[in-house]
Amino acid sequence: MADAPVVQLRGVRKAFNRGTPFETEVLHGIDLTLQRGEFCAVIGPSGSGKSTLLNIVGLLDRPSTGTLQIAGEETTALDDKALTRLRGHTIGFVFQYHHLITAFTALENVMIPLLGAAGFPNAQMREHAAGLIDSVGLTPWKDNLAGNLSGGQQQRVAIARALAMNPAVLLADEPTGNLDTKSADAVFALLRKVNQEQGTTVLFVTHNPELARRCDKTIQVVDGLVIQ
Repeated sequence: MADAPVVQLRGVRKAFNRGTPFETEVLHGIDLTLQRGEFCAVIGPSGSGKSTLLNIVGLLDRPSTGTLQIAGEETTALDDKALTRLRGHTIGFVFQYHHLITAFTALENVMIPLLGAAGFPNAQMREHAAGLIDSVGLTPWKDNLAGNLSGGQQQRVAIARALAMNPAVLLADEPTGNLDTKSADAVFALLRKVNQEQGTTVLFVTHNPELARRCDKTIQVVDGLVIQ
């Protein structure tokens, strides 16, 4: 399956309140293919379906109809346990808000996904987390509490945490939205570095047209439809 697309959606629709008078379809037959190493911007007005699309690709929600393959595995018929396993080992998430545990150090936050997989900390886990902290340029701050870091530093820790399980896909939902211009540019450059050096496929939701132009491909979502 090495040559299979990392992400492939075919005819994906998503409706909420199905079977009720309030049923609303948000995505209307999405076809989308992402290959290994692509860096794609997702743009579109608020309410167009961008977050719903990201939640489906990230296996946080299920399509109402259609098929979704992640790393060559068809996900539509998987149960919740299998989806959790696939999500934990294949997909990394970075959000607009970092969602760090502020009472934990930067290093401890990066170790959290590893703890979820192994169940207990060990030296190898700590070494791997320290390497990720170093890759985002935060080694001098690795033992600082996350709550004492700047906004840009917190997002860097969040990126390191998202990479802890070596995901094939990194989903970034407005990761620069709360940052000043300099910090936003640094976070974008870091995502680009991860993409180029590790071959990680990145799906980057942004309202910043300048950042979108620096991506390899732009996916525009308008009224629940994708325009590439």
